[in-house]
This record gives sequence, C-alpha cells and structure tokens, in this order.
Amino acid sequence: MTDATRPARTRFAPSPTGFVHIGSLRTVIFNWLWARHTGGQFLLRIEDTDRNRYVPGAEEQLLQSLRMMDLLWDEGPDIGGPHAPYRQSERLPIYHRHAEELLQHGYLYKCWCPPERLKQVNEERMARKEPPGYDRRCRFLSAAERAAEEASGKPYVLRLAVPLEGETVVNDLIRGPIVFQNALQNDAVMIKSDGFPTYHFAVVVDDHLMQITHVLRADEWIATSPLHVLLYQFFGWEQPVWVHVPNVLGPDGKKLSKRHGDTSVTEYLEKGYLPEALFNVLALVGWGPDDNTEILSREELIQRFDIKRIQPSGGIFNLEKLNRFNGIYIRKLTPQQLAERILPYLQQAGLVATPASEAERARVEELVPLIQERLVVLSEAPDQLAPFFVAPESYDRDLLIPKKLDAATTRHALQAAHEALAQLEAWSVPAIEATLRALAEQLGLKVGDFFMALRVAATGRKVSPPLFETLHALGRAETLQRLERAAEALTAATAA
Repeated sequence: MTDATRPARTRFAPSPTGFVHIGSLRTVIFNWLWARHTGGQFLLRIEDTDRNRYVPGAEEQLLQSLRMMDLLWDEGPDIGGPHAPYRQSERLPIYHRHAEELLQHGYLYKCWCPPERLKQVNEERMARKEPPGYDRRCRFLSAAERAAEEASGKPYVLRLAVPLEGETVVNDLIRGPIVFQNALQNDAVMIKSDGFPTYHFAVVVDDHLMQITHVLRADEWIATSPLHVLLYQFFGWEQPVWVHVPNVLGPDGKKLSKRHGDTSVTEYLEKGYLPEALFNVLALVGWGPDDNTEILSREELIQRFDIKRIQPSGGIFNLEKLNRFNGIYIRKLTPQQLAERILPYLQQAGLVATPASEAERARVEELVPLIQERLVVLSEAPDQLAPFFVAPESYDRDLLIPKKLDAATTRHALQAAHEALAQLEAWSVPAIEATLRALAEQLGLKVGDFFMALRVAATGRKVSPPLFETLHALGRAETLQRLERAAEALTAATAA
C-alpha cells in the first residue's frame, strides 16, 4: 500500500462542529497531496453522528473553506460518488448491519448500564487510583441475567469486546510498530443507545467500504487507534496504511492554539493571505523535500510529496514565515492578477463601486505596481491606495511642516513646486523627479525635507508609495490641486 506507484485513496472526514482551523488544514493538505502525487482520489466525508455537538451551517463552512483553498475532492456529499452517501447520518443502516455481524460473532456485546452506574464505577476506579473505564459488567452476565435485561426494554449500547490478554500493534508508517496492552484498553461504545455509531465504529466501516488506502490523521488519535485495528481484525479486513502526522506547534514549541494564530482558515483568507502561500507554508509543517527549497508551487509539491518524509515530531507554524511567503507570492502575481485579488477589499472600503466599472478596474491595475512590493496581506491595499481615490480633507500642520522648516518656508516651497510642475511639458516620472530635485537645490532645501512636505501635501501622510510615482499616478491636475490646498492650509495657519 505504501508504493507511490499505486493510486492512493485518502480522505478528510470532518465533524460539522465548527470551522476548519490551521492544524486540521495541514492534515487535509497532506491527504490531498498524497492522493494527487499517486494519481489517486481524495474523498470528503462528513462525520455528523455526534448530534449533541452538531452545529447548523458548519458543514457549508467546511466545504467553503476547502473550496477557497482549492482543495477539491473527487467524491463527497455534494458531488456523490460510487460509495455514497458521504454523510454518516445517512448511513445508519450500513452501520447497524455491520454491528449485527460483530454482535453475532461475540465481538460486540450489549450493555444496559445506566449513566448513573457508569459514573459510580469511574469514581470508584479513580478512588483506587485506577484509570477510568467500564468494568465490563454486562460482558459477563449469565444467560438468565442477559435474558432479563433483554426483556426489561431498557436502552442499551453496543460495546467492543476487547481481548483481555495479549497485545494490539498499530503499524505506523513513520513511527514504526506501536504496541498496546489489551488489558489496559477499555470496552468502548461502538453503537450508542440512540442508534448512532460512535466515531470509532463509523470511521472503520466507512474507511473500509470507501476503500481508503492511507489514513493520514493527527497523532492525537494514536491513543485510541488500537480500537480501530481490532475492528479491522474482527471484520477480517485489510488495514489501511496508518500515518499519524505530528502536531502543528506554535513558535514556542507548544501545541498550536488561538494565541499562536490557530484560527479558522477563512479568517486568514479574508485577511488577505493568498491560498497558495498558506498552502505552501502548511505543506512544510512537519514535512520537507530533500533540499532546503521552501517556495514550492502546488504542482511542485504534488510532484515531490512523499509521506515517508513526514516527521514524527511536531512542526512549527510561524506567522512571520507566513507573512514572508505571502509577500513573495503577492509579488509573483501580474498587475492584473493582483488587481483582481485586491478589488473586493477596495469595494468593501468604498473606494471602488460594486460591481466595479471597467474604468475602475483599469485604474486599480494601473496603481497596483505602486504597492505590490509593500503589501504583506491583501487587506492592506485599501489603506495604501486610499490617497489615490480620496484627497486629504485637511492637513496636520505638524506633518506638513518638516521639523527643520517653518510654515512660511514650507508654504513657499509648495507654491514653487506647484508652479514648476504646472509648466512641465510631459507628465512623466523622470520629468517630475528631475524638476523637483532641481527645485530643491534652487530653493536651498534638503531633499528629504522638501520631498516630505510634498508627500504629505499629496497624500496627507508621511508614508506612501514612492513620491514621483505617486504624483504621476495622481495626475497633473489632481497633484496641482492638492499642492494648492496644502499651501492654503499653511497660509491660514500663518495668518492665525
């Protein structure tokens, strides 16, 4: 099964109880990459048997998150497939049929113990400093006792009859054999009293029937993996390749949490992280190619991904690294591509109409080169481009007047710049730069002071894209109007 020349069938089987977070997305990426690398299939299955934790709308959110990341599936609840249905709540007859098979062979047994008794048993075990767990009372009822329980009509669950002796071995591809003593395992519930299967039972039945060849999942499932191995053995089925992938850790080496940035995938994408950058970064958390290459396209990752190179220890997710990668990917885009990416943010900020006109789209594409080198996330675009759409309403005197100049000198410099720029024959970046540098020398001003006053006059702020490119993008008429208004503001300030 580990042979990469054989098509693999992998799956993502989320529970609709919340959003897809960074940690689970990394596991999805590993599953998706292995399926694509081997020319196999990637399945999406919704595990919604825990009705108490079911969150309405969560399934749609899960699917949308994967679509936004372009992690499309070959079979799933929305597109069907040869092993439908792909929603566990619609597969109850399948689970009941397989549970009955194990019940008849003695691998499952009925348990009528009420919650009150189970609680008491756990309290007594903990008082004896023993791990909590069921005492197997119903497993060893006499025939008469069992008949009486059957006749009572009381609700019951089906429990797994774990062997009382021996070992269960989980052969993990990247960790090797993991040995569990059967005597320390609990007779876990497989079918609940409401008729719904627990995760442990449903996942094994579904993975087998859907012909899953490789189970890549978080290492938190190692502790309960003996239950899954035993079910495969009891059914007489071939086991999949077990690959328990390492935890995603924060920069401090602890398991990723909200304080590290373990928020929903949609939050990252809405903030303006590119799916391809997030994909690249997460693919390298707990895995890496043979060399030190970091920037890898999706196609390169598909080609080079090998599950045998997944590390058994945790991998670091670093927001600084994501910011760096995102900037690199932003600069890989063409102006037209980047304009399309930032357009929704400009619309949300009210800088561009919804829908945008062709003239507005062209204008945004024209402005993109001014900020492309400066963007870290797409959501920064409205602030950086705002001065090109909205003129300063007023001027902060402290910003407009350089520290080593006074109001009168600054006003005179702005008026001189207005006059010089008005006389330019060609409104080009080289002509604007040459004219203003010559003017600074003529006025006896330091270039830094003079240009800062011009920058604030044109944009209302001390930080903006390069000055000459900014003035060129604003256009002659708009530039002259802003310089005039800034000079008038200083005239009013001087008079006061």
